Amino acid sequence: MIKKLSIITCLVLGAITMQAQHNVTSFFNELGMANIRTEEFSKAHDTIVMVDHRIDDVIWSRVVYRIIDMRYRQNYQLYFPTKPDDMHYKNLLRLIIDAVVADEGLKLYRPSTEHLKPDFTPENIILNHQLPRDAFFIRDRSKKEPDDEDYMDITKSKYMLVNCVDTTTGKLKFQDYKFEDITCNQVKYLIQEVVFFDKHTSRLHTKIMAIAPLHPWKIMSTDSTQVSQALQESVMFWIPFDDLRPYLAMQYIIPNRNETKHVTYDEFFQKRLFTSYIVGEGNMYNRMIPDYEHTYEGIKKEQDRIAMELLNFEQDLWEY
Repeated sequence: MIKKLSIITCLVLGAITMQAQHNVTSFFNELGMANIRTEEFSKAHDTIVMVDHRIDDVIWSRVVYRIIDMRYRQNYQLYFPTKPDDMHYKNLLRLIIDAVVADEGLKLYRPSTEHLKPDFTPENIILNHQLPRDAFFIRDRSKKEPDDEDYMDITKSKYMLVNCVDTTTGKLKFQDYKFEDITCNQVKYLIQEVVFFDKHTSRLHTKIMAIAPLHPWKIMSTDSTQVSQALQESVMFWIPFDDLRPYLAMQYIIPNRNETKHVTYDEFFQKRLFTSYIVGEGNMYNRMIPDYEHTYEGIKKEQDRIAMELLNFEQDLWEY
């Protein structure tokens, strides 16, 4: 009897100890930024599993900025369908728009004036009815001269805004009949992610922290010396990726060559089924690649350097 009581006491004390050790400082914050929590895709498509990484276990991290280009074949599933009347599937742009219109609690943030970095401070929040005037627009097809001097000026009458306020409800609404015109031009998204090594799991993790649609017309500059400025001005707004994930987890992505294979947007991103290229990283100089490289060859060289450094870090962890 005494032996059984001793065993029970040990089990209770062990449970109390484990519960006490669970309350630790997370590596991530509630917005999904570095010093946050990371999430892994669950097999239940309508469930998001939270996995906390203790800040004491993260011994190395690096912030990287990437562009997801819809013109790459591997990203086609994010671009299609382009028609608004599909009953089963939505492309990434429509998913974001529907989330913004439907959820008044979904916060959008103005881009920081400091390069491409997001600024998730309360004063930078954009309310749904205060979306930037250049968000979600189409160009009037009657304007046929693309080299006109005011071609890039979105305040001119030749542009018709897609976002507007319902005069009856006073809420933001989206005009379906214009969707096909706008979505065909929305070909790039910018993501901010953190790559970090957790010594507890002994592996390298990657987490998307924020996503921003890029203005379709401002990123078409052919002058390599203006790439940095055009890229900076093209960021419409930032969305904390964790805030968007509930919508990603509830929407299936359009199938590719296999109609029985249903994958949610959340799984698509968590398993990194997309392709992207690097445009910058966190560094002491506080600058992106186009800030100091003005030739396409130089930009490509820097992209390869950063990608190789990330790869070598993981490989070198297991060198003895």
